[in-house]
Amino acid sequence: MSFHLVVGHGPAGAATARLLAEQGHHVRVVTRTGRPAGPAVEGVEHLALDASDPARLAQAARGAVAIHGCAAPPLPQWAGKWPALASALCAAAEDSGAVLVMLGNLYGYGPIEGPMTEDLPLAATGPKGRVRAAAWEQARALHEAGRIRAVEVRASDFFGPGVTDGGHLASRAMPNLLKGRPIAVLGDPDTPHSWTYLPDVARAMAELATEERAWGRAWHVPTAPALPVRTMAERLAAEAGTGPVAVRRLSPVLLGVAGLFSPLLRELREVRYQFDRPFAMDSSAYEAAFTARATPLEEQLAATVGWWRERLRTA
Repeated sequence: MSFHLVVGHGPAGAATARLLAEQGHHVRVVTRTGRPAGPAVEGVEHLALDASDPARLAQAARGAVAIHGCAAPPLPQWAGKWPALASALCAAAEDSGAVLVMLGNLYGYGPIEGPMTEDLPLAATGPKGRVRAAAWEQARALHEAGRIRAVEVRASDFFGPGVTDGGHLASRAMPNLLKGRPIAVLGDPDTPHSWTYLPDVARAMAELATEERAWGRAWHVPTAPALPVRTMAERLAAEAGTGPVAVRRLSPVLLGVAGLFSPLLRELREVRYQFDRPFAMDSSAYEAAFTARATPLEEQLAATVGWWRERLRTA
């Protein structure tokens, strides 16, 4: 049994901690409050500390074989808070000797034409994309210098059980969809988009923590072929038995007005391109090198509908 430190207990951190515990590892989860985001899991302990404090994070990581960096500041605070968090993760990895497994996203590539692969340059022009790219570049530089061992696991928009407020096919869509009501979405509902299933994120985080040949670069989480949000909504509604639902595009004017009152919606303007044009992630490199595969879409849909039904029933 090994000791793993998971930093953050949002959807990805919780899923990763739970999977590692199921595999027989001892898991310590670090959050500001020290409280679990859901039911307690055997084999998982929770510790309250500020993960951007390098000394305290390093102390929490001592003895760990891997540090899973799953935390992220609130979206409006990324530019100000990501650098300190990234530096603390790197410092903890150097102090402890643990492998740093960073959870990343696709913002760092910026707008591109065609499928996204890991060998694309990190050429984001917006502040959120640049700060995410800088976090990985810092870790990679330290890896190449021999000071730490690091790998980045990149995912597209999360989808599936456990994904709530931050998901585009979650709190803003699933309650209405399960009642057969219309849903409103960001961008063009008919353009292909990659949706990364949350349990597949956890499997990749766990697998690459122990795969030495993976370290020193980024990998895309195995993800099903890109589908438009309208198609995903239709498939979810069919799985739920609620019949076809109307999918409406949020008016750019309405979105702009709402952004005056909502910091989150205001910040999403930087990544609108991800929903106005094809946004497809290629995960073939991972699939050629390692064992994890994307969960079949039919299983993703069934599990997501079942999880949301139970969540709404007990709310």
